[in-house]
Amino acid sequence: MFDHIAFGVTDYATSKSFYLKALAPLGITSVNEGSMGIEIVGHGDASLCLQTALHKPAPMHLAFVARSREEVEAFYRAALEGGGKDNGAPGYRPRYHAGYYAAFVLDPDGHNVEAVFHDRQVTSS
Repeated sequence: MFDHIAFGVTDYATSKSFYLKALAPLGITSVNEGSMGIEIVGHGDASLCLQTALHKPAPMHLAFVARSREEVEAFYRAALEGGGKDNGAPGYRPRYHAGYYAAFVLDPDGHNVEAVFHDRQVTSS
């Protein structure tokens, strides 16, 4: 659906470091950096662009696809090591649906960043 999403961050260097570290376990890397900011892409053509903001942005929720529970767990560890704050350790979230395995961290601006794996092996009981 999306080609790219761009949003502002209050501390560009800190946010760049956080996102590159947190998203690396999901196979998401930087592809372009210039005067407008940094573009980060994953397995398709869609990208996330970070730019310096003049004001603190309103909090939002960003959910990234993980291909396994291990990727969710690696994302969580890397995000915490990269300066994120715990907002929900890795685990199943059956209130969303059976097999919804996710972890949540807050980025340096307070955005809720999630990695989610839809485990099709798990069915409701």
